[in-house]
This record gives sequence, structure tokens and C-alpha cells, in this order.
Amino acid sequence: MPEHTSFFSYLIAMFPALGENIKNLGHTVSGKPMGPADGEPVVAALCVFVVIILMALAVRSQITKTDVAVIPDAKLSLRTFFEIFIGYFYDLMKDMMGAKKAKRYFPVIGTAACFIFFSNVLGLIPGFNPPTSTWSITAGCAVVVFVLFNYYGIKENGIGYFKHLAGPVWWMAPLIFPLEVVSLCLRPMTLSIRLMLNMAVDHLLLSLAIAGFALFLPLPVMLLGTLVAVVQVLVFCLLSSIYITLATEHEEGHGESHGHDEAKVGAHAH
Repeated sequence: MPEHTSFFSYLIAMFPALGENIKNLGHTVSGKPMGPADGEPVVAALCVFVVIILMALAVRSQITKTDVAVIPDAKLSLRTFFEIFIGYFYDLMKDMMGAKKAKRYFPVIGTAACFIFFSNVLGLIPGFNPPTSTWSITAGCAVVVFVLFNYYGIKENGIGYFKHLAGPVWWMAPLIFPLEVVSLCLRPMTLSIRLMLNMAVDHLLLSLAIAGFALFLPLPVMLLGTLVAVVQVLVFCLLSSIYITLATEHEEGHGESHGHDEAKVGAHAH
């Protein structure tokens, strides 16, 4: 996607040492050293991380006051927003994998939901680029999910996790196993590329609309952008939950529960 100046460009320019230290992050996928433009998504992601931490501390300070926490707020507040937002994704996981597993694996999905949502929303603010419009950020999120759901699957099923990849019939294992491994390795790519492309195109359209007509025309585009930002959070977290569910279910239940998972995916998508 075409690069353009953002607030983080000026932030890095204001602190030359920051721009120099970005080079210490290594090289890009193409092999060139990291530059200020390559480091902007990392700086943006760190800013989102700090904002989430500050909001979480503010909400935690309210929850720990039991005399206040038991009384619902009369209007939408930061606490009620997080209760609704976090509660939705927890219920999504609970319907998919049961309350016990949902409670165990929710920190992964909840963290991903918060980071991706606020990163997407950052792109709706003029002068800011969403970190999730860069593949290095979305790939990092997808790789974390990939490593964790494989770890959870091996921890839950041991050698049975790899037996599942070989298929239900032993004599088809030489054909099924390589296909399953390729499919498994493609999951982080599909997760990251889907999120990156949707957010990059959405942000580009919004930028063009604002540049062309600065007052009224961007409003429909911003509404569409808000919808895209929310839907992409749901898609990423839904697929991640499915991967964790498939990886952690017991070997004897793979065939039957796989059909149920597909049915649930269809229901949530609608």
C-alpha cells in the first residue's frame, strides 16, 4: 500500500535517537535495514498498547471498589464498554468450546480483540495510520495465535494431536498428513493477510475521501470504516477460537465436533 505521512512520522522526526534505534530492530522481509517508515507501525502498536494498559488500569480501579462495581453505570462509560466488549467475546468462546475451556484460553482471544480493535479504530482518526494495516504487525498477531494453539493442542492431546493430522484412516496418512501440515502452516498467513488488506484498503479509502471532500463525504466512509474495523476483530478472534477449539478437543471427538464447529461458525457469521 502507498506510504503517507502520519503523526508518528513527525513523532519519530522529533526524536532523532528514536529513528536511529529503529535500525536496531533488524531487517525487513525484503532484507533492507529497518528505517523510520518501517518503524512507524511498531511505534503505533506500542502507543496502542500503552493506551490499552492505561484504560485497563482505570477500569480495574473501579472494579476493585466493590461498593461501586455492583451498581451499573447509568450511561455508557469506559467500564461498561469493556464489560460489553469483553463479555461478547467470552460468550462467543463459551458457546464454541464450553465455559471451562473458554475461561482457560480467553486471555489470548481477549488480548487479541482489544489490541486489534483499538488499532483498527486508530485508523479512523485523521493523521494516524492503523498498525493493523501493516503485515509485520498482523503477522506478529497471527504467529502468536499459531504458536499458542499448537502448544495448547500438544499439551491437551500429546501425540494424539499429530495423529489427528494424519487423518482417520492409517493407509491415507502419507497423503493426508502433508496436506494437513500445509493447511496448518497457512493459517497464520490467511489470518494476517486478511486483516492487513482489509484495514489497509479501508484506511486508504478513508484518506482519499477526506482529502477530496474534507467535510461531509467522509462521514459515510467513516461509518463503513467503523463497520470494517469491528468485523475484522470478530473474524480474527472467531477464527483463532476455532483453531484453539480444534487443537484442544480430544482425539476421539474430532470428527463429530468438527461438524458442530462449522455449524457454529455459520451461525456466528450470520
